[in-house]
Amino acid sequence: MKASEIMIKQVITVGSDTPVSELANTMIENGISAVPVVRDGHVVGLVSEGDLLRRTETGTERRRSRWLEFFTSGATLAADYVKSHGRRASDVMTKDVITVNVDTPIPEIANILESRHIKRVPVLEGDKLVGIVTRANLLQALAARAPEPAESSTRADQEIREAVLREISAQPWAGSFLHNNVIVEDGVVSLWGFVSNEEQRKALLVAAHNIPGVRDVEDHLEYHMFAAGLNFMVRA
Repeated sequence: MKASEIMIKQVITVGSDTPVSELANTMIENGISAVPVVRDGHVVGLVSEGDLLRRTETGTERRRSRWLEFFTSGATLAADYVKSHGRRASDVMTKDVITVNVDTPIPEIANILESRHIKRVPVLEGDKLVGIVTRANLLQALAARAPEPAESSTRADQEIREAVLREISAQPWAGSFLHNNVIVEDGVVSLWGFVSNEEQRKALLVAAHNIPGVRDVEDHLEYHMFAAGLNFMVRA
């Protein structure tokens, strides 16, 4: 499997001028722990919940003792100040973003996440952002994995996944599910992520079942919690 087969395609993004308060609200409302910062389709940074932990509004800005400040470089102190007092995404974002491309194999992505101690990587096609792969997506792929599918079966699974995603994205009731994920292995569709209500869950299952070639649909859906993965809000 490769990145294009498990990535989330409907990626929530922000611009470099997005206010910090809006960043926090975006993550809370969508149940995500990070958001790429883009300019003209290009990834220029990434803001994670860790980037917003040390904020002056919440009294959590980093405070060092005077003797420790003496041994800390001025550049580091200045960077800490920007992180805790900056008002825009460009002030608080991590600029050196590690990315992969659509053809990057899953084992390679797992190695990147583990060795770099990160939780997600944006996926590029050429130099344009087309998706994102998180640790959760890797676990979902593992849970759905069938024993050694044939190459023809793999191609069929990719076509089924594209058809499921197209059908769901065309529905006005899909809502926040577009930011979740679909995994297909040997004709079995696994739906992962959050739903707002039972009617949405049933509609997603029906949509997947109706795609030609689908042998079965596995329901891994959970009810959406707005504060999932983020237990604080930065006030304006």
